[in-house]
Amino acid sequence: MQLFLSIIVPVYNRPEEIRELLESLRKQDFKENFEVVIVEDGSSESSERVVEGFQDKLHISYYYKPNSGPGDSRNFGMQKAKGNYFIILDSDCILPQQYLTEVDKELKREFVHCFGGPDAADQSFTTVQKAINYVMTSFVTTGGIRGGKKSVGKFQPRSFNMGISSEAFAKVGGFGRIHPGEDPDLTFRIWKAGFDSRLFPNAFVYHKRRIDWEKFYIQVNKFGMVRPILNKWHPGTARPTYWFPTLFMLGLCLSLILAFFGMWLPLMLYLVYFLTLFLDAWVKNRDVKVAFLALYAALTQFYGYGIGFLKSTILLTFSSKEPEELFPKLFFKKK
Repeated sequence: MQLFLSIIVPVYNRPEEIRELLESLRKQDFKENFEVVIVEDGSSESSERVVEGFQDKLHISYYYKPNSGPGDSRNFGMQKAKGNYFIILDSDCILPQQYLTEVDKELKREFVHCFGGPDAADQSFTTVQKAINYVMTSFVTTGGIRGGKKSVGKFQPRSFNMGISSEAFAKVGGFGRIHPGEDPDLTFRIWKAGFDSRLFPNAFVYHKRRIDWEKFYIQVNKFGMVRPILNKWHPGTARPTYWFPTLFMLGLCLSLILAFFGMWLPLMLYLVYFLTLFLDAWVKNRDVKVAFLALYAALTQFYGYGIGFLKSTILLTFSSKEPEELFPKLFFKKK
């Protein structure tokens, strides 16, 4: 099959991010033709003039639509796209020069209807961005589920760096209304439709995550609330490891209580873990400030996710209401 790539990017009030992303697309060493589809999701800060500046540099189109969330905007973009393979990116990503070449190489080597790539921190990122990127991607904190493992078979792509064939999109209908969590939900439905997914380890992006500590907590808390909903919708995908952040924080509280009564061993084990995390972050980022911030980021991630996961699990177990009724803020309204 002759591939024609369509790059789909939803954007909401971030014109300068789009400029950086489009500039990185302009510099790709990929020699084949591809198109870029920008979908403005009801923004008050338009990216249209930024996109116009790249009309003579890229095969690019721009669409404005009422706000309905990133999932629906991606679906809109894929419906408008002319290609037969879609690459979905977040607006806060920057692509290394070889990104599209790596995607093309992987698809030609072993075609797959859905892929995901890792994210990395560029040297220009702030210390907070590097620390958050570390805890979101490190094997020490997430087990590598966001692209850190090289030996993943059925990989769960994330929508900041995800590919899907037009055939798979037509079969499953694209993203649902839940957010966050729309990307694993789509992946699970792709699997059920008989298609596979795969990690493209060298097709990484620089994911800027323009986020502060409060927003990071809200984000990971929502991730925790979403996971039990996905487990309910797709029971065969549930894993015991999803309980890790909740049990980690409960164990930390218990170890502090035990230490008060003179039983130090559990707390010492936690200190060993945090020392390992600190050293790993220091080595990988070569910055002691990032390593210290990574400790705080990890605690924020475990606490936020763990609380959200526990709350959602309890409510879904003991309530007769549907997830949309229990967690309305996690769902965009139907249009």
